[in-house]
Amino acid sequence: MSRFTGSVRGGGGLIAGTAGALVVLIVAVLAFGALSLWIYKGAGPKARNGEVTTVILRKGAGVSEIAADLQQAGVVNSAPLFLAAVQVTRAAKGLRAGEYAFPSRDSLAQVIRRIRRGDVVHHRVTIPEGLTSSQAVDVLMRTDVLVGTVAPPPEGAILPETYEVVRGEQRSAVLQRMTDARDRLVAALWGKRRSGLPFADVNQAVTMASIVEKETALDAERPKVAAVYINRLRQGMRLEADPTVIYAVSGGAPLGHGLRVSELHTASPYNTYLNVGLPPGPIANPGRASLAAVMDPPDIKALFFVADGSGGHAFADTEAEHEKNVARWRVIEKRQAQTVTLAGAPAAPPLEHR
Repeated sequence: MSRFTGSVRGGGGLIAGTAGALVVLIVAVLAFGALSLWIYKGAGPKARNGEVTTVILRKGAGVSEIAADLQQAGVVNSAPLFLAAVQVTRAAKGLRAGEYAFPSRDSLAQVIRRIRRGDVVHHRVTIPEGLTSSQAVDVLMRTDVLVGTVAPPPEGAILPETYEVVRGEQRSAVLQRMTDARDRLVAALWGKRRSGLPFADVNQAVTMASIVEKETALDAERPKVAAVYINRLRQGMRLEADPTVIYAVSGGAPLGHGLRVSELHTASPYNTYLNVGLPPGPIANPGRASLAAVMDPPDIKALFFVADGSGGHAFADTEAEHEKNVARWRVIEKRQAQTVTLAGAPAAPPLEHR
């Protein structure tokens, strides 16, 4: 009996000792887990400058290189911890290259999540309405976050807008987005255009829109300008649009002076003072408002317009009414020139035509 009892007591002590060790192990594991969780989700390093840290992770970089870049930039405290975290979370194969802006104190979890989702920095490229295709390509070539070279597309092929781009994106890809956006918009507007418009095809409508774009900077005025030119086209009148002459003379670049009589006689198919009808193609890249105005012009009888001194234009149905508007504009123009001269600035050369 005594031996049996003694063996039972010894087993109890062994069980108690094992249980105690197990408790210690569990506590240690929990503590390690809690520490790991704190490291993973706790606040990261403070940004060295400002509130964000920008890091460019190159395309093709391995996980070790990414970890080293992040540690060197001060985004994470430890490259080995970053490596361990992406392995445990199985994020190692899903990390994306690009330019990232990490907020100060971003946790390790947030850093990995941003790179995994590809939350790259987006830059903006703005193509103003009325630029020629060559001028638009110049904007792309001056955008230093883009790479590659592109040639100007056909005139009128780009939709002037603000586009988001990312560092390292090909200029050709951005230009393709611009032309695709233009094609979608023009197709939608052309499909809903007003019946009876004097255009043989969609290119003629875009050509008209490019003239409207260059004639006024006021969106609210574009429909009336479009209506005037469409009315003139229907009646077989010359459009007599100054911007077409400028395009014939300089390819759309600013002249630096008012149109001269000699320039109005420039022999070119784009000169709508010499030729009846539309020029052979667009003279610029029209924006949404000009394209929409041409596809759905208001039903008015106006055939003329001239500057009114306020940034807009005065419209007229008859030539007699138009001449009165021109006379008023000449008075305003002369007064403006005198004001500039009195202010000590050289007077602009007189405009020979409006």
